Amino acid sequence: MLMPFRKLQWMFPIAVTLHNGEEGIWMPGWAARHAVQLPVQPPSAAEIRFALLVLTVAAWLVTYLSDRKGRESTWAYLVFGGAVAMFVNVFVPHVPATVIFRSYTPGVVTAVLVNLPVMTFIAAGMVRERWVSGWKAAGFAVGLPVALAGMIATLFLW
Repeated sequence: MLMPFRKLQWMFPIAVTLHNGEEGIWMPGWAARHAVQLPVQPPSAAEIRFALLVLTVAAWLVTYLSDRKGRESTWAYLVFGGAVAMFVNVFVPHVPATVIFRSYTPGVVTAVLVNLPVMTFIAAGMVRERWVSGWKAAGFAVGLPVALAGMIATLFLW
């Protein structure tokens, strides 16, 4: 028998933690080495790590609240939007940046080996098990990745 989705959704913050941990370790040094090649000045190591910590804590918090509130709750839609955002994050920027720079880009290992399969499984499971549905799901699938990209762009431009 399959485990209920209520429990399986906990793979979301675990994957986010692994991915953000990889970025937290390697991103500050990578950004400093590639600063002249980047379109904007990268944030400091402390700013990068703080932003990753906030996103990691948010993943755990929304999953906890989704688990408590259940199907069709705002929190379930936030987990869904977060999973879609992490799925998109594999392709923007991790894989292309690795190809463009012709070297390891922080986060690419967990993006491809963890986030791609886990986030696909989570997003598909949430739709299949009717944790999310309809236009609201579509809105969160588009809106949350766009909002997160905007916050990250703001961090780089700030």
